[in-house]
Amino acid sequence: MQLLDGKKTSEDIKKEIAIEVQQMKDNGEKVPHLAAVIVGTDGASLTYVGSKVRSCQQIGFESTLVSLSENITEEELLLKIKELNEDDDLDGYIVQLPLPKHIDEQKILMAIDPDKDVDGFHPANFGKMALDMDTFIPATPFGIMQLLERYKVDTVGKHTVVIGRSHIVGRPMSILMSRKGNPGDSTVTLTHSRTKNIEEFTKNADIIITALGVPNYLKADMVKDGVVVIDVGITRVEDASHPKGYVITGDVDFDGVSKKSSFITPVPGGVGPMTIAMLLQNTLLARKMRMK
Repeated sequence: MQLLDGKKTSEDIKKEIAIEVQQMKDNGEKVPHLAAVIVGTDGASLTYVGSKVRSCQQIGFESTLVSLSENITEEELLLKIKELNEDDDLDGYIVQLPLPKHIDEQKILMAIDPDKDVDGFHPANFGKMALDMDTFIPATPFGIMQLLERYKVDTVGKHTVVIGRSHIVGRPMSILMSRKGNPGDSTVTLTHSRTKNIEEFTKNADIIITALGVPNYLKADMVKDGVVVIDVGITRVEDASHPKGYVITGDVDFDGVSKKSSFITPVPGGVGPMTIAMLLQNTLLARKMRMK
C-alpha cells in the first residue's frame, strides 16, 4: 500500500508555481491576484479562506479577502460580484460556499465572470471541461487528477466507481476519469445515495473515488485487493478522548481498507491540501489567459 500524500504533493505544486511567479516578477510582469469572498462568520469557511490567503502569500500572489455581513442582501452581493468582474487588477476570485439561506447560490455563481471563475463552477467552464476544452477544472477534481498523474497510477481501461454526484466533486470526476488520456480512459460508474447495493459496484472497482460525507462508510469487505481509493470525505466526528473533542474522518474505514489497497489517500492530508494548490494553479492560468 502506498499513500497518495496530498500534503507533500501540494507543497511541490506550490513551489513550482512560486518559481513561475518569481520569473514574472523578474520580467516586470504583474503577478497573479486572487480574491476570496466570504459572507458571514462560518468557522470552517473562515479557516479555509484563511489558508488560501496564507498560500497566496507563500508563493508570491497578491490576495484580497472580501468579508461581508451574513445579513447582506442578494442584490448587494450581486453588485459586489459585478464590481469584482470589472476589476482589471483581479485575475480570479472565489465565492466561499455555503452562502446564507436567503441568497440563491446558483444565481451568484452564474453572475461570476467565467474568465475569473477559478473555482470552475460556472456552467461555461463546466461545459468546456465536458468537451475536453482548455478551462478551469474544479479544484478538488483537479487535485485528484494531479495525485493520480504524479503517483503514476494507471487508470487506462480500469473500472472507476465514483460515490456521490455533487457538481463540485462527483459529477466532474465522472467526466474527467472517462476522458482520453492517463489519468482517464476509465470505464466510469457514477453511484449515489439512491443507488441500490453499492457494494456490488465497489467490489468490482479498480479505482474508487468517494465524496459521500458519511464517516467510515466504505469498509474493507466492500473492496477488492489492489484497489485504488481516493477519499474526498471530511467530517468532524465527536471523540471525547481527543484533546479537541473531535477527530477528522473520511468516507473510508482507513484501517481496514488500506490493508487491501495499492494506493489510498489519508484523511486529513490527502485530497484537502490539493484543493488549495489547484485553486492557485487555476489563478496562475487565469493570469496567463489575461496576458494573451
